[in-house]
Amino acid sequence: MSEDEFAVYQSLGEESEDHRWAFGTGFTDPLEGVDPSVPPGVDAAALAAYCLMLGDDALIYSHRLQQWMTRLPELEEETALANIALDLLGQARMLLARAGQAEGAASGGTGRGEDQLAFFRDEREFRNVRLAEHLDADFAELTGRLLVFSAWRLALCGRLAASADPVLAAIAAKSARELAYHRDYAAQWVIRLGDGTPLSHRKMQAALEVIWPLAGELFQPDPVAARLPGVAADPADLREEVDGVLGTVLAAATLDRPRAAPLARVAGKAGRDGVHTEAFGYLLAELQSVARAHPDATW
Repeated sequence: MSEDEFAVYQSLGEESEDHRWAFGTGFTDPLEGVDPSVPPGVDAAALAAYCLMLGDDALIYSHRLQQWMTRLPELEEETALANIALDLLGQARMLLARAGQAEGAASGGTGRGEDQLAFFRDEREFRNVRLAEHLDADFAELTGRLLVFSAWRLALCGRLAASADPVLAAIAAKSARELAYHRDYAAQWVIRLGDGTPLSHRKMQAALEVIWPLAGELFQPDPVAARLPGVAADPADLREEVDGVLGTVLAAATLDRPRAAPLARVAGKAGRDGVHTEAFGYLLAELQSVARAHPDATW
């Protein structure tokens, strides 16, 4: 091993402000010193439902990205997407744990743990937006969907960093730092593909046409958030910021903003109500298969 190669290897174990590595040291607990009790005056049941929704978004999207491992065009993209998937998985774990804490506070007992919530709920019990569960047909769809999702979630976490629930605020503050990288990574690829060859431009434009109908759900009024003034964020308030980011990226990528109508709801219900796309059942079966086959296992 050369000196340069050894220096790179050694740096993985050093303290660093860059926490995108999957393994190593230098990680800090974002909840250290934060009081986990539900603040007075906060609806604990609504807080549990809200954290569950946001945790489901991250959990399901993380799994979709994990399914791309070994299928990406370059090793560098494997590493980048693996780390993004791990970031989202970490967000999911903290949010599902918070949902369980709030659930326990609401019932006066013990709430479900993160593993119970991730692996032992049925399809209709998941509250993720349908954008998170979409099955990408190619790399253009992957990057386009990641751009929309991360731009939206970064805007959301930027507001939740000032939440009246200190646990949710701490999770959002940490998540925002990660999501800024996710958004920039996706934006670079959308611009590269959109403003690249005629073929890559056509593929990127076609990908946006597929993804765009799923974006409307992100800004729909949310009755759970409405029960948490000062704690949650109004989805409608995020649209202007997200539209501004997407408009800037699409202009740089020489891409047209799709005019597609939002994906139809089913009997007035969508992902937040537990109504999902056909692809979701297959995703969930894969995600939960080991835990359901060995429900008493520990690891």
